[in-house]
Amino acid sequence: MPKKYILALDQGTTSSRSVIVDEKGEIIAIEQQEFRQIFPKSGWVEHDAFEILESQLSTLKKVIKKANIKVNEIVGLGITNQRETTVIWNKNTGKPIYNAIVWQDKRTADICENLKEKGLENHIKKTTGLVVDAYFSGTKIHWILENVEGVKTAAEKGNLLFGTIDSWILWNLTDKKIHATDYSNASRTMLFDIKNLCWDGKILEALNIPKSLLPEVKPSSYHFGDFTLEGHKIPIAGIAGDQQAALFGQTCFNKGEAKNTYGTGCFLLMNTGTEPQFSKNGLLTTIAWGINNKVYYALEGSVFVAGAAIQWLRDGLEIIKSAEESEFFAEKVSEENPVIVVPAFAGLGAPYWDMYARGAIFGLTRDTGKNHLIKATLQSLAYQTKDLLIAIQNDAETPLKSLKVDGGACANNLLMQFQADILDTIVERPKITETTVMGAAYLAGICVGLWKQKDIETDKKIDKKFTPNISSEKRERLYKRWLKAVERSKNWIE
Repeated sequence: MPKKYILALDQGTTSSRSVIVDEKGEIIAIEQQEFRQIFPKSGWVEHDAFEILESQLSTLKKVIKKANIKVNEIVGLGITNQRETTVIWNKNTGKPIYNAIVWQDKRTADICENLKEKGLENHIKKTTGLVVDAYFSGTKIHWILENVEGVKTAAEKGNLLFGTIDSWILWNLTDKKIHATDYSNASRTMLFDIKNLCWDGKILEALNIPKSLLPEVKPSSYHFGDFTLEGHKIPIAGIAGDQQAALFGQTCFNKGEAKNTYGTGCFLLMNTGTEPQFSKNGLLTTIAWGINNKVYYALEGSVFVAGAAIQWLRDGLEIIKSAEESEFFAEKVSEENPVIVVPAFAGLGAPYWDMYARGAIFGLTRDTGKNHLIKATLQSLAYQTKDLLIAIQNDAETPLKSLKVDGGACANNLLMQFQADILDTIVERPKITETTVMGAAYLAGICVGLWKQKDIETDKKIDKKFTPNISSEKRERLYKRWLKAVERSKNWIE
């Protein structure tokens, strides 16, 4: 029997990666390449779209060579991508008319204020599931159309195309033929009606965006087109934004299942089933994926500072040499830690939404040492995750079944045990923590018939399960102390 492989592309904010996955769902080779971050002004972040494409194609060719497989053994290709980052290019020349504006970019804050003044906030929330924010693609498109010379006319003539990064890669891989995206990425533009699954005319009109600019929107597990490599056609069969791909890669296929990615910040998503749940706590309602003629939704919350707090211990305070050391020192505090760190370095996100809060340390006594501080910083990641999960469960009216974890800090056993303790739920760490890229691979593999969704769930290998191990009285006491500290760190900047 000839062997079969899936090629998955993971186009991230700082690097492009390509991965080969075999029939058993095992990663057999990875290639990664970083690219430039461009900061033209304070608060502006850009990427060179061609540089992204070249880095992605370079890793793609290298990973096939590294895996020592034949191109005709690759039966499908999946794409996952940094979300909200915006590219507009000329469909005749194939050239971007401006750098890609990255999701982190804040230049369109005024455009957002303008939309609020026009009274569109409620319509946008109800239609797209999102809050009005510079984070999303819609206002970035408007900025490019208004600020780059000659662009408006070219757009009106139908010569330009917009895409999030997945669309830009897809268009180039299909020899400039297919201009499309999937439901999950479309739901991050602030232009897409997530219930009726179409671009919203009212928002397009408010932002003066011609419809001809926008890609077709398809399910996430779908045959988008073919990538021809060495004469062999590889079906591009799966696309999803990175956080939704991680939710799929974690096999959170059922309502009430959630995953938390511990990165620089934390991204927490809960599957809410086939009906969108709209948040009363400032969380985002997003499309998780489209598969088997069904669309699934999720609630999403972000913690601004997670892994960044560990970096602060390392680079700011210089009390640890590496992130891994944090577990070693924190374990030295065997008794209950009296110290609470609120890492509100950039204000507080959901569910507090206080941009005037600042980081604070409480409970210091004469015998407080660096170990207490390290442990309290680690514990702050778990407390913030609990804040979000309470908000998500209230919104979804769905109890949490389990929390699946990925990202750098999930390797920390002390943190994962405390997470289980404070949530009073099982925390599950998979063997393969590359869940984002696995989500893209699974979506493609299911589409081409290599795997069945139910088999992926059954075959998933767990590295470790962390079971709650403290009394409800202690859990309540600790969390109450955290809430008290958060309250006191609020509204610090006048």
